[in-house]
Order: sequence, then structure tokens, then C-alpha cells
Amino acid sequence: MSPRARDLILALDQGSSSSRALVFDLKGRVVGQAARPVCTRRPQAGWAQHDPRELASSLENSLDAVLSKLGPKDRVLAAGLAVQRSTIVFCERGTFKPVAPAPSWMDGRAEEFVAGLQERQGEVHALSGLYATPYYSAPKIRWFLDRDKHVRALADAGRLLCAPVSTFLAARLTKGAVVAADPTCAQRTLLMNLDTAAWDPGLLALFGLSAEILPSIRPSGGDWGVIERKGRTFPLHAAVGDQQAAAVGLGAAREGDAVANYGTGAFLLRHTGAVPHRAPGLLVSPAATMGAAKGFYLEGTVHAAGTSFEWLRDNLGLMKDAKAIDAAFKTSKRRVLMLPAIGGLGAPRWDYKTKTAFFGLDSQTKAADLVRATAEGLCMLVADAAAVMSAAGAPVTRARVAGGLSRSNAMMSCQADVLGAVLERRREVEATALGAAVLAAQAAGLPDAEKMSSAPIEKTFSPQSDAVTRSRRRAEWTAFVESTQRLSREISFQQ
Repeated sequence: MSPRARDLILALDQGSSSSRALVFDLKGRVVGQAARPVCTRRPQAGWAQHDPRELASSLENSLDAVLSKLGPKDRVLAAGLAVQRSTIVFCERGTFKPVAPAPSWMDGRAEEFVAGLQERQGEVHALSGLYATPYYSAPKIRWFLDRDKHVRALADAGRLLCAPVSTFLAARLTKGAVVAADPTCAQRTLLMNLDTAAWDPGLLALFGLSAEILPSIRPSGGDWGVIERKGRTFPLHAAVGDQQAAAVGLGAAREGDAVANYGTGAFLLRHTGAVPHRAPGLLVSPAATMGAAKGFYLEGTVHAAGTSFEWLRDNLGLMKDAKAIDAAFKTSKRRVLMLPAIGGLGAPRWDYKTKTAFFGLDSQTKAADLVRATAEGLCMLVADAAAVMSAAGAPVTRARVAGGLSRSNAMMSCQADVLGAVLERRREVEATALGAAVLAAQAAGLPDAEKMSSAPIEKTFSPQSDAVTRSRRRAEWTAFVESTQRLSREISFQQ
């Protein structure tokens, strides 16, 4: 008997460490997947960049691999694309041929430029929902225009396209049918007006840029062209930033819903409804859009989550793999404080000068103590963002978690404890890809598409310490961070 035909949704997930293609059935279950690694190159301190060709080829190879696993009767009804935000690709408009490295969202090379914009931070935040930091694309676009002859030559010829990763990949996959960015990715250029979802003349002027080098802006879900691969033809119905995709995949689409996603970075998003809700030091991020409907999140970011453990493994040899995190919590006997500041401190501090630091080492300190300290430090940084949300009237009392590090029971227990909130981990943790698939299914008009994201809760984590203990630990943590910030400004690390 020949296999029964299946109706499927394809999700493409391009991130900082890998490109993946996953196929979901209409119940939200993964029925096929393929992945290829992606390299983040760091040619000098503070720089982090990708080869745009590798971003494209790794995703296309993953796509071809997963399509080859499907049966001849299987039908791909639609595809969705989720990508790392803030990373920018410099390419030729029309051919989409890259002409320079793609500076990652982790790249801080434009720090000097944004230092001169500190007095304009209020204006920038009011217009964009973001802050003028090297984390976003506009300062890096300015940096490359001023320093890279290939980028400058294309701009002078009127052929430069500064493309968010979603724009670059979607244009390649659809042979240029659509050259656009959705609001979740367009905002991360630091050039989009949050209220109008259009390129803002004031922000463009601030960075000395023209909208002519940028793609158009359109809703996350809709017509993004057609993909033809491996003898199959199917519509691309969604393109969206990875964190907003994860929120969709976790079913956090209503006011009050909160999600925490732990990947290369860590991100805490709290839905605030149809009106932007601002809080000092936090981002206001648009939700994935479908038509004219709007929604917003308060967002806190931690720059180096998975990256911090990679650093412990590759540079210091303190761990072999992610399993070492749970093991460290079991065997660690001595408390150490650690500030994970690789790539700078994100929300709410936006500090790119403070260095990564350990405090409390003595003759009895073991590797497990340092691994545990790193996990606890990351949890404290997420809790710092949540504290600002609470102070602004948007408390996080319950959150859904996803991402590779969410598989660590010990780290999620620690996170629940320092947040003072209940965390829920679903059985299906491919939240980013699932969110892209749900958006594509919705745009395709499939009935009950949102039910794809209703996976059962696998495990719940609740706070174990009392409010007094949490308050004392937070005071100690704040003193440690502030002392490290002060020392980082008083001590020169130049050779």
C-alpha cells in the first residue's frame, strides 16, 4: 500500500549558529527536518560577522535535504521563514550578490559612532521603540558605507541593497519576486517608525542614509512569492524575526502573555496589547503582523546566552556540551558570581564597555562552579529585564520557555526562582520554526492554524525561594554588576 498523502507546512529557520528546515503536519508535529551549521567569525575584538553566501547556501541545502525526505504524494501547502534579526546583508539590488561580510546582531564595531548619539536616545526610542546602540543595523550600515569600498561603490552606482537577512533569503528563494522586510525585521535596522511601520525620515537623516538602499516593508504574513525546489512549487507565505516567531509558536499572542527564548542570545517578551507600552531601557517590539492588525511586546535582550557556554567550552575548556549545565548544578559546592558580558550588556543597561567577570573565586573553586555561575548570571540578566517590566506595570508572573538552553531543568529552575514566576516548557520546543509555520498556515487561509501551537506542557518550574531571599540575592547581584561596570571604565585593557 502506498503511503498516504500528507498536507504539510514548511518552516525555514536561519539563526546565528545554524540554518534549519522543518516540516510540520497540520497538528504542529515535526515530521521531517534538516540542519546545516553556520559560522560566526570574529576577526577582531567586538566584531562578529557572517559570510552571506554561507547563510544562503546552508539554508538552501537544508531545504533541499528536507524536501528529499518527503513522499511523492506529500503536499507542501505553504512555507514560512524566520530569521535572526538586526544582522544586515550588503548586496547588489537585482542580483542579490553580496559584496561584504554581514555584520551580526552581536557585532559592536559601530560603538564609536553611536556614542555620539547619546543625547538623542529619547528621540530614537520614541520613533523606533529601540535605542541607538551598535546592536542594530543602521550604525553598521553607516560604518560600511564610510569604510568599505565595495559597499560605497554600489551605493554610488545606485545599486546597493542593505537587506535584513529575511529580505536577502526570501529574494533568493523566490528569484526576486519580493524584495521586502516585515516590521519585525525592518524595525531592527533602527530606521523604521514604530507607529507607521514605514521608513522614518528623521531616523534616516540621523544616520545619513536614504530609503533607496532599503527594501519595502510589508506584513509578516501574506504573499512573499513562490519557491521552486526539488521539483516542488509552493508559496512563501510568511517572513518574520525569530523572537516574534517563537512567541507565535508558543501561543503568546494575547496581552499579558510572556515568553523567554534561550538560544545564542536570550530574549524575554511580554505582550502588551495593541498599543506600545514603554519602559526605561527595554525595547518596544512589533508582533508579527497579518494585514492591518497590530500588537506589541516589551522586550528584554541578553546578548550572549548560548555564546557564553560556547566560550566556556571552546576558549576555557570548562565544559564539553550542554549536559554539563545540569551536572554543574548538581556538583557545584561554592557560590561564584559571573557577569556574562560577551558582546556587551543588553536591556536594560545597553552597555558595550563592561567586561565579562567572575567574582568569588578561591583555592577551592572548580569548573562546575564557573559553569553554574554562568547559568545563574544569565538568569539574573533576564530577571533584570523582568524587574523593569514589573515596575512599568507589565509584570511577568508566568512565561513559556523555548530554545536549546530551556532543555536544562536546573537552569530553568534557577530562572523561575530568580524571576519569582512560573515557567512552562512545552513538549515541542521548536518554537521559532513552529511560529513561522503557523504564520504561513494562517496566511494560506488554513482553518484553525493557531491550533498548531497548542502543544501540551511537558514540565512546569516554580519558584522555590521566598521573596526575602530573592530580594537579598538581587541586591547582591546589582552591587556586583555596578562594581564591574565601574571597574571596566577605570581600567584600560589595551595592550
